[in-house]
Amino acid sequence: MRAIIFILIIAVVIIVVAIASGFLDINQIRGAKVPQVSTTGNGITATGGHAPAFDVETGSVKVGTTQTTVNVPTVTVQKPGQNQSAAAANNAAQ
Repeated sequence: MRAIIFILIIAVVIIVVAIASGFLDINQIRGAKVPQVSTTGNGITATGGHAPAFDVETGSVKVGTTQTTVNVPTVTVQKPGQNQSAAAANNAAQ
């Protein structure tokens, strides 16, 4: 029972986020109308009425690929003892 309630809460949160972010737009285009109910000697009859109508627009997500050139920096690792004097000179200049 707790799992069902948790799933329903998550679904409601997802719908609220979708509407708030503009990804989901729901507009009511026709209101509801209750049926006319009457009683006769044969029982109860209901005529007319209709459910509300909604216009739902959803956003779209497009996924694709493009070729791009990326400059990657090069890293040079030197063992200690090599160019220690150059490193000391570089640190002193800063």
